[in-house]
Amino acid sequence: MNYFTKMRGGGTRPPRASAKEIALSWLGAFLAIAAIGLLDRLVVDETATALLVSSFGASAVLAFGAIRSPLAQPRNLIGGHIVSAFVGVSVAHLLPTPLWLSGAIAVATAIACMHASQTLHPPGGATALTAVIGGESVRQLGYSYILLPCGIGALLLLAFAVAFNNIPAKRQYPLYWW
Repeated sequence: MNYFTKMRGGGTRPPRASAKEIALSWLGAFLAIAAIGLLDRLVVDETATALLVSSFGASAVLAFGAIRSPLAQPRNLIGGHIVSAFVGVSVAHLLPTPLWLSGAIAVATAIACMHASQTLHPPGGATALTAVIGGESVRQLGYSYILLPCGIGALLLLAFAVAFNNIPAKRQYPLYWW
């Protein structure tokens, strides 16, 4: 197949989600992000460390909107954030500037490491990038960024996904743990 011909696509798009599926995805994501955000407010007052990172928004899309995706399963959700946080912090320490270069290296290396560890989770790219471009408050966390907010926050999101997604009879999450 010719290079440009491949760009046209050719597969069929997935079926439309039902109104019930849309509502469940919305409610689950809302409850999980709201709870982590509320805990963030309570914890930040005590420790000045944030629990809520923007990449959790993308994780919520997978954990509540695409629960059958291999990229949404616990190994990928937790491992992807932890591996990517480690990569991002390491790159931020080794090559702090220029940000465009260190950001590109962090994201690309996080993808490679997630592939190698079988923890590919697309929001992990944002987790790695945040470690590089997140500013002084993120940089000051150093390697603790891996545990808090990334590890603990991902575990909280996973706990909500497991509890919520198994309430409806026709939803099951996870499909596998490890």
